[in-house]
Amino acid sequence: MSSPVQDPVAANPPEEDDPMEGAGLDEEGEGEEIRPNGASDDDSSEEEEEDEEEARRIREGFIVDEDEDEGEEDQEEERRRRRKRRKRRHRREHDDEEVLEDEDLELLEENTGASFKNRLTRLRRGRDDESPPAASSSKRKVVEESSEDDLDNDDLELPRVQDIHRIWDDGGREDEDEDMDDMDNFIEYEDEDEGVEQMDERQREEKRKERRRLEKQRRKALGRPELAGIDANAWDEIHEVFGDGHDYDWALVDEDETEYHEEQQKPEMRYQDVFEPSEIRARMLTEDDDLIRAQDVPERMQLATSSLSPYSSLSSHKPLTDTDIDDAAQWVLTRLSARKERDFFRRDGQYNHLLADLVQAASYALRYLFVHEFEVPYIWTHKRDYISYFNPNDMRTRVELLSLDELWRLYTLGQKYRSLTERRQTLDALYTRLGASDDYFENEIRRRLDSVEVVADATEWLGMKYKEQKKDQFDLHFHDDEELEAPKRKNPSRTSAYEVAKKSIVSRLAQGFGIQPHEIVLNFLAGNNAHFVEDQEVNPIAYAEQFADSDPSKVQSPEELLRRARLIISTELGKDPLLRQEIRTVFKAEARVSVSPTERGVTKIDEHHPYYNFKYLHWKRVTDMLQSPQFLHILAAESEHLVTVTVFLPPEAKSSFERRLNEAFASDSFSDTAKAWNEERSKVVQETIEQHLVPLGVKWTKEWVREEVEDFLAKRCGEALRERVDVAPYNTSDMEFGDTPAVLSMSWGKGDPQKDDITMVFLDEAGRLREHTRLDNLIESGNAQEFRDLVKRRKPDVIAIGGFSLATTKLAQRVKEVLSNSVTGNEAETAGAWGAPETEKFDTPVIYMFDEVARLYQHSARASEEFGSLSEIAKYCVGLARYTQSPLNEFAALGGDVTAVTFEEDFQQMIPRDKLLTTFERVLVDIVNKVGVDINRAVTDSYYQHLLPFICGLGPRKAQLVVKKIAAMGGNLVNREQFVKNSLLTTKIFLNGAGFLRITNEIETTKLPKNRHNDDVDLPDPLDNTRIHPEDYELARKMATDALELDEEDIQEESPSHVVSLIMQDDDSERKLDELNLDDFAVNMYESNKDRKRHTLNVIRKELVHPFAEQRSKFPLPSAWEVLTMLTGETPRTLRVGLIVSVMVLRAKRNFAAVRLDSGIEGTINSQYIADIPVEDTALVVQKGQTIPGVIIDVKLNLQEDQFFVELSARPADVQAGDAQFRRIKHDDDWNLHQEERDKELQARKKRAEVDRTRRVIKHPNFHNFNASQAEVYLDKQQRGDVVIRPSSKGFNHLAVTWKVDDKLFQHIDVVEPNADPTGQAIGTRFIVDGKYEFADLDELIVNHVQAMARRVEELMAHEKFKQGTEEDLHLFLKNFVAANPSKSAYGFTLNRKRPGHFNLCFLANKNSTVQSWPIRVAPEAYYLFDTAAPGVQELCDAFKIRHLHESQNLASGGAGGKTPYGAGRTPARTPGHITPGHASVRQTARTPNPYGGTQAQPAASPGFGSGTPSYGAPPAATTYGFQTPSAYPPRTPSYPQQPAPSSGMNPARAAMIQQSGGWGTGAGGGW
Repeated sequence: MSSPVQDPVAANPPEEDDPMEGAGLDEEGEGEEIRPNGASDDDSSEEEEEDEEEARRIREGFIVDEDEDEGEEDQEEERRRRRKRRKRRHRREHDDEEVLEDEDLELLEENTGASFKNRLTRLRRGRDDESPPAASSSKRKVVEESSEDDLDNDDLELPRVQDIHRIWDDGGREDEDEDMDDMDNFIEYEDEDEGVEQMDERQREEKRKERRRLEKQRRKALGRPELAGIDANAWDEIHEVFGDGHDYDWALVDEDETEYHEEQQKPEMRYQDVFEPSEIRARMLTEDDDLIRAQDVPERMQLATSSLSPYSSLSSHKPLTDTDIDDAAQWVLTRLSARKERDFFRRDGQYNHLLADLVQAASYALRYLFVHEFEVPYIWTHKRDYISYFNPNDMRTRVELLSLDELWRLYTLGQKYRSLTERRQTLDALYTRLGASDDYFENEIRRRLDSVEVVADATEWLGMKYKEQKKDQFDLHFHDDEELEAPKRKNPSRTSAYEVAKKSIVSRLAQGFGIQPHEIVLNFLAGNNAHFVEDQEVNPIAYAEQFADSDPSKVQSPEELLRRARLIISTELGKDPLLRQEIRTVFKAEARVSVSPTERGVTKIDEHHPYYNFKYLHWKRVTDMLQSPQFLHILAAESEHLVTVTVFLPPEAKSSFERRLNEAFASDSFSDTAKAWNEERSKVVQETIEQHLVPLGVKWTKEWVREEVEDFLAKRCGEALRERVDVAPYNTSDMEFGDTPAVLSMSWGKGDPQKDDITMVFLDEAGRLREHTRLDNLIESGNAQEFRDLVKRRKPDVIAIGGFSLATTKLAQRVKEVLSNSVTGNEAETAGAWGAPETEKFDTPVIYMFDEVARLYQHSARASEEFGSLSEIAKYCVGLARYTQSPLNEFAALGGDVTAVTFEEDFQQMIPRDKLLTTFERVLVDIVNKVGVDINRAVTDSYYQHLLPFICGLGPRKAQLVVKKIAAMGGNLVNREQFVKNSLLTTKIFLNGAGFLRITNEIETTKLPKNRHNDDVDLPDPLDNTRIHPEDYELARKMATDALELDEEDIQEESPSHVVSLIMQDDDSERKLDELNLDDFAVNMYESNKDRKRHTLNVIRKELVHPFAEQRSKFPLPSAWEVLTMLTGETPRTLRVGLIVSVMVLRAKRNFAAVRLDSGIEGTINSQYIADIPVEDTALVVQKGQTIPGVIIDVKLNLQEDQFFVELSARPADVQAGDAQFRRIKHDDDWNLHQEERDKELQARKKRAEVDRTRRVIKHPNFHNFNASQAEVYLDKQQRGDVVIRPSSKGFNHLAVTWKVDDKLFQHIDVVEPNADPTGQAIGTRFIVDGKYEFADLDELIVNHVQAMARRVEELMAHEKFKQGTEEDLHLFLKNFVAANPSKSAYGFTLNRKRPGHFNLCFLANKNSTVQSWPIRVAPEAYYLFDTAAPGVQELCDAFKIRHLHESQNLASGGAGGKTPYGAGRTPARTPGHITPGHASVRQTARTPNPYGGTQAQPAASPGFGSGTPSYGAPPAATTYGFQTPSAYPPRTPSYPQQPAPSSGMNPARAAMIQQSGGWGTGAGGGW
């Protein structure tokens, strides 16, 4: 069987007549040379007689063998004759098979595009092979270029210059048969002499064909066109000397055959074996790409990410079914938007009565999206009536139920619901495989699986509860497992403490809590206890003892057993999916965020840092952070280890949740046993919340807020892109709106006159580059005239200017001058001298153009491919011109690089790239489908083709495929029907995109043929150039017929769209169409077949009047600030008034100085702002080239005049004031001011310490250059009362004195040196402690202050009432003493280790009261009980007793109705440890006045209590001391008035007498 024959003719012959260039096409098939005239030399019907003389002449010309004898020559001659006869006979037998019929020729012409008529008579059959090579995977081109491989393919020869093949016959070639005979005899082979009889005829024929092919190659190789005139004698001489070059061909024949067979046996080469995977992916040639092209599903719906992403992958989601739609609509609408919830779901909402219509609209949209697989623009354009309020009885009421943004949001939520559905199915499959039967899962959990988080929690919960079943289910055992003795490695243990406890007897103890965890959750969700607790008869400890292990080595205490039991219940509660969902709901509504800086962040985040806004963020609601980039900045700062983020629940919300959970868990019984068990249950609740629910809520909240913020900010960026692309091309007043202008774009680059030329590029209306030129400048008259000639010749509609520096403004000014014929200087002189005529004026607008895309384009590979010969500046100008013509096309051409354009400077870089690409792609899809794409232009224009992938249903892959198919058809479509008839688009893709693919045809009414019933001919249809979908063509034709008031009989013989052509060309078409009652038409359609077409009818009416009318807004020109940012990079933030900038003086005039900023903006400094005092000449203050600081006082932008400059002030007073207040970042309203002040103080102290860290030189034996910790370490080995004098961190005028109070207890005293030496090399003569103790030298300070206090400490510690140890130890001693002596009271002293230099006096009045603590401060002159001074320990004890006696009497008498805080021996606001906070010690109303206030003199202020210390009996003012006992008396400070004498209580005179006489009670022998 013959091999398939390939195209034997190349479309383009080579330029040079080189015989070495092969003619080859395909390796398959072998044939004779095909002559241009169609005749073949090898024609058996016209064979000539043998010419032995000619054969001998040829042989003699090629082969020279001097050693041959005559006998051998005769034998060889005889063999040649026999071989020639056999070959002729064999050739005749195959003639019939080798002649091609006319049908074969036509088939070849149809498949190759080449013509074979009158040229091709016969093709040789290809080589027969049992295993022909597989067809290449790549499509073979019709026209193939020659290559080195072609030299080996002579099976079919192409027509070449005839002289090349006729070298051997001197202008006339002999018959091909004789030529071939001689070639057969050219070289003798061994197989002809030996074993010839063993070869059959077929094998011999194959051998001869191969030899003949090799001889052809040799002849071509020897053939040279320049040797065509050499005669036979000359050839003889040449070959006698040099030979023919084929003496050793016999050694190559077998090698060639081997190589040939090896080639035939090679496997098929695939592009995957040649190219890198990244290259294959970039060219969209992967298997997934092929699958995407083949499937009848919109491309974007097949992808998991944006089609703009280079790493987009195939989505594996299954489409939703009709049964899922209703549930999906309910699920989606509750999450759609806050506006929908407010307007539709609330009873008082504006559209609450349309809630059912909203649900129906969402169902329609979801069905179109996920069942019928229509994209959003299709639904928005062609199915708008199904997502809007439609009431046949009320057609005038029109409510947009779903906007375009909400439709995209609904699509996103639908994708999430689809994913949720698949996860539900996976969970159900897991539950089925487990083989479990769980009523709680089936009845409660399964019906609440409304989020992916709940499904994940349920999966985890099932895995925890049925772990053993899961393990048994998935551990596969085979019958031959035991035979395998492979060594097993021990896997790491994953057994948790919960699993260990669950498998132990503790699980039975956990059941003793009386209720199952899932029943607790059901009680919690229901709000009432549907499941009651079974109380135990014994308390928890006794119950737990029953489960103790009998083995003494394994015995555990009951408390430990209860702890493990609580672990089981808390873990199961914490893993419950429904409870987890509840805590997420609470966090979503109530969570707060606080931020605190790290140690590094405190110093790095200053008031000018971007993160300062939230440095001390305090208790901000997460719901207030969803629409700002603040949270993303917080996460970025946290990743940089600058701040610590805390997400938490406020105490009210947390306690409310805990209370509800306790109520669901607790027993209603009032017995002591039930109370004990409720305490255990309360511990379980606390463990559940703290260890499981709260950490889960914190983690989820951070992710949820981040996701919401990213979506919101991505939407903001998408809106910014929409503002840039949803605009029509730039147009002037004399252009039709929507027409594309011809643009001349210009740029001066960086504007350096020495380096940069002015580059100009002209693009015509079709976007084609027509002219490109460069000028040195526009100052010279010749260059200016050349520019004017260009403008006059090309007539651009607009001149667009861009550049990289502020020098571009000078170019714009000069261009406007040249166009307006404002010649000055040399031009005017030249014009006058030569009498030049007045030049033409042009009114072409000159504008600045956005250049973000052009800057990307000039360096892109796309620019190099399109305009490789242009300079980068010229490519930049191309980008400017293209943007002027179509911003949409420019952004679409960027593809994935669209994210490189900054739309939101503050936060765009913080949004994940995939989210940005998805958002940008949706914007481009919206606008491209809004505008439409001319499919025929897209096939021929590669730049315009970038819009095609954004058409509904298409994408990069499908667009690429449809372009190739259309190009193969001829590159032009006549109507939209061809998309389906020629299989260009599949059904769903056609339905999605047909209404957005334009086919423009200039159709005249008279030219429409009458072929209403001839479907085989493709005819143009005017409706194909409208936004009307083909499914609505009949509606359009019906409307046109009604508008023209025609009958069907009038148009029966016409083209279906003939009437559409008539209405389109009717001058009064708009009025006629407006007269139609579309409302009634829509109602009739709805009543007949339930079609909703009211909006569609409006679209049809508009399209019939203005097909594909421009719907975008007018092209916005850049503002002055945008131009300034484009040219200099300055923004309103970097160039605002008040900032200090560095400027260089360009020139100094008398009244001002001209300066330039680093960004290139020029400015002026007027003389009144050059110095603090007026100057006559600014040159006296500044000089040219000098760099000075200046304060911006005004920014002046005049875009019309192309002037941008700033006014500055260089006065030293203005500069020295700084600009911190202008650069400072405003902090958030939720601010932790106290923490900020504390950190500032610490920073100030550290800074002072660093500044003042000079080693002071003080000649004193107790002075050391220590810090506080070093001093304590040094004194730790010294005796009590020893002193260290050291430098202070508060500054050079401070000293610190540290003395040892007791073991591990040290007091630090701040000493002020008013007359200190700043250098630290000398000591002052005044030392002040606490503002009132003053000493002349350090020795006096040590003796009279420190050692005086040390003596008092020793005296008090030696008293019998003093107890060593902690305050808790003293409390225990007092309780034990009173318990042993119920009729007595007890008190004692102990050191206050939280405040060195102080003691605590603790007392217990009776066995029914609690221990109270009063502070005692040690001063050099006395002890102070509150503010009462006592010179000795005994006086201190008496003062305590008097004070307590007085308070007891006040309690008994009731005073003036006030209530003391010591009633019944109870201290209010008591904290654990029986220590009363100091802030609760002052109460101002209804208190009993101090009866001793009028007679007691004010004692001297003491350290730690301030200067205005109240008198005896009154509590001290609020201080930093945190352990003061509240008093019944108001503080007696200078800010409070004197209190009047009491009307009841102890006589003041008696109290004074007792105080003066020192009679303080009965001493230690009494009850105290």
